[in-house]
Amino acid sequence: MSQPLFYSKVAKEKEMYPKTLLKMEELVKSGQLPGVSYGFISQDKKEIGYLGYKQLTPKAVKLTPGTLYDMASLTKVICTTTIILKLVEAGQVDINQVLAIYLPEFEDKKVTIKELLTHTSDINPYIPNRNELNQEELIQALLKLTSGDSRGKKTVYTDTGTVLLGLMIEKIYGKSVHTIFMEEVIQPLGMLSSGFNKLPLENIAPTEYSALRGLIQGEVHDPKAYVLKEHCGSAGLFSTVEDTMLFVDMMMNNGKVKEKQFLKADTIQSLLTNYAPNSDKARSLGWDLIQGSRNPILYHTGYTGTFLLIDVLTSEAFIFLSNRVHPVDNREEYLAVRDELISIYLKERQAI
Repeated sequence: MSQPLFYSKVAKEKEMYPKTLLKMEELVKSGQLPGVSYGFISQDKKEIGYLGYKQLTPKAVKLTPGTLYDMASLTKVICTTTIILKLVEAGQVDINQVLAIYLPEFEDKKVTIKELLTHTSDINPYIPNRNELNQEELIQALLKLTSGDSRGKKTVYTDTGTVLLGLMIEKIYGKSVHTIFMEEVIQPLGMLSSGFNKLPLENIAPTEYSALRGLIQGEVHDPKAYVLKEHCGSAGLFSTVEDTMLFVDMMMNNGKVKEKQFLKADTIQSLLTNYAPNSDKARSLGWDLIQGSRNPILYHTGYTGTFLLIDVLTSEAFIFLSNRVHPVDNREEYLAVRDELISIYLKERQAI
């Protein structure tokens, strides 16, 4: 169902990527998305804008600056991967070692940290009666999962590996993984509006209307993360486009935050390497790797309708935050238009 377009933009000058913006406007006007908070970065130029609505039901509410989104799997790259990179820098973790060295409770003694980060672990994520398990039961079931014979040879995206990496991080720090994310990533980056719980409900864009949970707002959409709560490394972060831009700024500034080194420059540059050369798809550590354009581009998506594209070599980025599952989940239709939008952006940036 089509809807009127509510539009506001922080940057008042000429749009940086007009064709990409036009496509986003079409997606909102046609009702394929409730709304979009977006950010463009191109070297020293930045643009943040808001299209459409924060929510459509039970009443329509216009998007405003500072709207919080369920970031879904962007939690993986903003938080989990970043923590592991910091642990590698500190010499506390070797990605070539098996996970069981750092998380002895994990029963599979073959899977390496690098395989989990590149989604090449060939772990079978199936857990019988998963939706009936409580937090502790689900954690115990995850620790019993085993890998197959295609480790390192086949890329199969799953959140299971990142959940296990979150449990490893908890083991090392001795705290819940969400507490670690706040203390080691969110707060140092100055992402003051972001968090995992106790956030202002009126600022949060709701996700799906669920027969089981009602209108989901202020709670993580992902069912596994909903059960794991503070022990989940794969999802749970709520953030704004403004805060997300702070993370992207750090990535494109060779790991610096206000002249303080948050991650080493070599660490950022190392992410442009394909860490799964024997697999069927290029993968960085935690990130997807888009090759074939001017430079390797770091890319990641979130189920709820979020994605990041970062070219650290040319300091260009596209931040896209939506609650596309609100009020209903039309996943296949969204995937097609998302890929079209990304294609438009990639072509447009090359023409500049």
